[in-house]
Amino acid sequence: MNMKQQCIDILKKFTGKKKIYFTDRGNTSIMLTLKLAKELGKEKVFTQDQGGWITYEKYIKELKLEEISLETDYGIVNISDLKKRTSMDSVLLINSMPGYFCLQDNMKEIDKLYKKKNALLINDVSGSIGTDAAKYGDVIIGSFGRWKPINVEYGGFIATDDYNEFFLQNQVEIKEFYKELYEKLKELDNRLLQFSKVSKKIKNELKDYDIIHRDKNGINVIVRIHSPEQKLEIFDYCKLNSYEFTICPRYIRVLDDAISIEVKRL
Repeated sequence: MNMKQQCIDILKKFTGKKKIYFTDRGNTSIMLTLKLAKELGKEKVFTQDQGGWITYEKYIKELKLEEISLETDYGIVNISDLKKRTSMDSVLLINSMPGYFCLQDNMKEIDKLYKKKNALLINDVSGSIGTDAAKYGDVIIGSFGRWKPINVEYGGFIATDDYNEFFLQNQVEIKEFYKELYEKLKELDNRLLQFSKVSKKIKNELKDYDIIHRDKNGINVIVRIHSPEQKLEIFDYCKLNSYEFTICPRYIRVLDDAISIEVKRL
């Protein structure tokens, strides 16, 4: 069995899908699936108001689709709200681990709803790959970029049971990267376990601080900041432990005053 086929077989297992298509980057996977949505006549694209990815809005505008921002609980979509607003012409482009810090733990219900409504569910699993949340959606997409769980620093993928003709016709030229990808795929479980240990350690050590979605599984840890003193304390904590961090509000994390401890960069 060649290396490419071994990578395909592993990704089939991680996504539960029959077909895997490789792209040069995760952004290409996003653009192609939105083009598919447009071809299918799905003009209304729901996205999370925070915890998504920076190119969602850009590509939706480029394709002249309508973007509807969903008010979320720090990236977690309210399924009751979705039920009221979803129709046959809807697309949900969802990051199933918003901000890399919490799993969207009702993906099964969302998937069931979208099938019932004959709408299109696009699941970005760049952060959730390797979890059950990464196995739901009509189309599953992901990135192998820097600081992703599968960090080849090149490439992305699309997984689906359907739309074979569309994705075959829209394949992009990619370089040979399957050996590196195979090695990263094989070590994913151990990498996720290490992320989990560090994330839990941080949450325990910062138990007196306001951690967003403390009880949800995730990679990063985001601490809501309530004073300048707290900000300095978290800065010092990160520096002491050599943890990289980013400062919020930031759409791809959360829109509150907070510090995101970037465990995914370890």
